Amino acid sequence: MKMPGLFVGHGSPINIIENNSYTRSLEKLAQAIKRPEAILVVSAHWETRGTYISCAAKPDTIYDFYGFPEECYRATYPCPGAPQQSEMVVKRANGAVLCHPSRGIDHAGWAVLKHMYPKADIPVMQLSLDVLKSPREHYELGKKLAFLRDEGILTMGSGNLVHNLRNIDFTKMYRTPFEWAEQFDLLTAKLLVDGDHNSLIEYENLPGAELAIPTDEHYLPALYILGMQEPADRLEFVCTDIQNGSIAMRSFMIVS
Repeated sequence: MKMPGLFVGHGSPINIIENNSYTRSLEKLAQAIKRPEAILVVSAHWETRGTYISCAAKPDTIYDFYGFPEECYRATYPCPGAPQQSEMVVKRANGAVLCHPSRGIDHAGWAVLKHMYPKADIPVMQLSLDVLKSPREHYELGKKLAFLRDEGILTMGSGNLVHNLRNIDFTKMYRTPFEWAEQFDLLTAKLLVDGDHNSLIEYENLPGAELAIPTDEHYLPALYILGMQEPADRLEFVCTDIQNGSIAMRSFMIVS
């Protein structure tokens, strides 16, 4: 059985210590899918010139966020790395290279996986976002990574389909969403259901994109998962929350 491809909205680091409908959706998801042999995280929080794969045998927990409760910084995720699988990805993904083994796992990865696999006993590696690539090139790289589904490896894009920190409301996580955020979230949901990959790749042409995606690093990981989708796959939504008014937590997976 093929592994699914997964895109998760990770939102604020406060979710590390929260028990809410979003974090509970991650717990249920892990129980519903086959246990992966390893996990590859396409991270919104690792931008590079070129595509890099982490290869640490024992990756550190990276706290790439500031100003949150101390409890967030006491949380750890001592998962093993996946150096052998990293080398396999490099061989199959043209132009990707192994990064220095000192690279750990950032919160786009571990803050999500902490809820899915709290025992931290599954090997994890991360893929960077090449800032020199166009959205379509990111999508095409996702196609090259589709073989991982047959290798028992869960590929997880981690970002947000709507991510506007300029207009965010930090005072209340579950407030009424801003109208523009909700409209764009529903639009992308329809395009996902319709399988309209071209419109999702050319997202800048979508109405409301300027507000919903002022920068694209949180959006691009979703294109990797769409690139892995096969014609017979079905798409399922894992979570449809919107947090802090302007952050879509909409998460989806492709299942054969």
